[in-house]
Amino acid sequence: MKESEKGVEGTDPLDLPYPEPPRSLSYASDEVLSLGRPRGWMYKAPRIGGLRLPWYASPPTQLVLVALVCFLCPGMFNALSGLGGAGFSNPNDNNNAITALYSTFAVVGFFAGTFANRLGIRLALGIGGMGYCVYAGALLCYKEKQNAVFLIFSGAFLGICAGLLWCAQGAIMMAYPPEHSKGKYISWFWMIFNLGAVLGSLIPLAANINSTTNSVNAGTYIGFIALMVAGAILAFFLVDSKLVQRSDGSHVILMKHPTWHSEIFGLWEVLRSDPYIIALFPMFFCSNWFYTYQFNDVNLAKHDSRTRALNNFVYWCCQIIGAFVFGYALDMQRVRRSIRARVALVVLLLLTGGVWAGGYLFQRQYTRLDAKTDGFVKLDYEHGHSWGSMCLMMAYGFYDAAWQTCVYWFMGALTNNGRKTAHFAGFYKGIQSAGAAVIYRLDTLGTPYMALFFSCWFLLGGSLIVAAPVIVWKVKDSVNLEDDLVFTDMNEIDVVGNGVVGGAMEKRVDGVYD
Repeated sequence: MKESEKGVEGTDPLDLPYPEPPRSLSYASDEVLSLGRPRGWMYKAPRIGGLRLPWYASPPTQLVLVALVCFLCPGMFNALSGLGGAGFSNPNDNNNAITALYSTFAVVGFFAGTFANRLGIRLALGIGGMGYCVYAGALLCYKEKQNAVFLIFSGAFLGICAGLLWCAQGAIMMAYPPEHSKGKYISWFWMIFNLGAVLGSLIPLAANINSTTNSVNAGTYIGFIALMVAGAILAFFLVDSKLVQRSDGSHVILMKHPTWHSEIFGLWEVLRSDPYIIALFPMFFCSNWFYTYQFNDVNLAKHDSRTRALNNFVYWCCQIIGAFVFGYALDMQRVRRSIRARVALVVLLLLTGGVWAGGYLFQRQYTRLDAKTDGFVKLDYEHGHSWGSMCLMMAYGFYDAAWQTCVYWFMGALTNNGRKTAHFAGFYKGIQSAGAAVIYRLDTLGTPYMALFFSCWFLLGGSLIVAAPVIVWKVKDSVNLEDDLVFTDMNEIDVVGNGVVGGAMEKRVDGVYD
């Protein structure tokens, strides 16, 4: 290596953590803005008054765009799911559609890293968004014509599309940010994404505020269709990953020249080079397992339509709070990253015990047989009997955000390689969907509520124990650039670019470039 390519005091940059801009600099700083960005509109940072915003091809802007796509597509899907049975009084046909969805999602999702890396992030997200539009249209068709075949087909089609969307999303969220900001990026995404479910839950709440029936009206589905179409279109406004440039001048690590051959074999290369990721598979499997129980067997089974809509609203609001709390806590720079990972593991164990203990006390009040009897009275917020269950739904929402944020952060702490994070995200969403397909089927078969409850509690607690060795021993304070480049055809100059200030990397006293 030439002497000009050496870092501070002749140190090889490959032996150092990633260079990042000093904390004293920001997007409003002219010094940062001069770090070798190409000319063109997407690299010009707009100014609003005295505030300079990130340029279009920057990680923050691209993350916000992805979050808005998920706000309008999966976010609205979550709002529908939160109603229990997608708003129908009898959830069986929709359960079959969701089973089909997660069955195809499990297969496509597991291999989606191959497709996302080859097709590109923008196209993968755009195709993914279209599936949500078709599913919402099928719900409207079922509402009017009871066409169960189309509904089930739309679920299977959505599974294919969602596998691509969530793989692309995960790769962006874990690979675009610098190491010291991954928790914040995850929290920003999760807050914006779940804001979609919050606002989406207001549609059925407003449409059914005066209704005490067990199903929602057709206007609810029309509103969701319009929003999902907008989300699918927005996906095509993203830029290619190779054009994204961070504030320090560095670029995302990926394959410069991906081929179908390289990406198909790349899946197996990840499993061979990082076999420890298998220990996280149980966490992936149960990360959506509890949704079916919470939405169908608590919210739908025990509440009328307007109270379900209100519970849905507070559930997703608490998701936003949970993502904010955990995302920023995971990025506390005063504590070493390896220590933060261990603390997060302990906190998740404590939350799993506490939140689900409260769920057990609530579930003891009724059974599936009780809910099927003609005299079973569902809770209504106007009568004041639903406040306890509403608090439980809030706790469930906070817990879900904590779980998802931590899982993404754990994976992002293992690598900064965009190609590898795409495969990690594919494993996560594929295995997650396999679990969701299983429990939706169990719910459709009439498995007792208490049995489903205990399956959630035990799977969550057990998966944390299985994942503990990876979290404790594999999450390091930083990942060397040399390790991340092994899985690509890039070199250190391709990645670091002009990641220098004043001709040299600025080093903090604690040894981390920031």
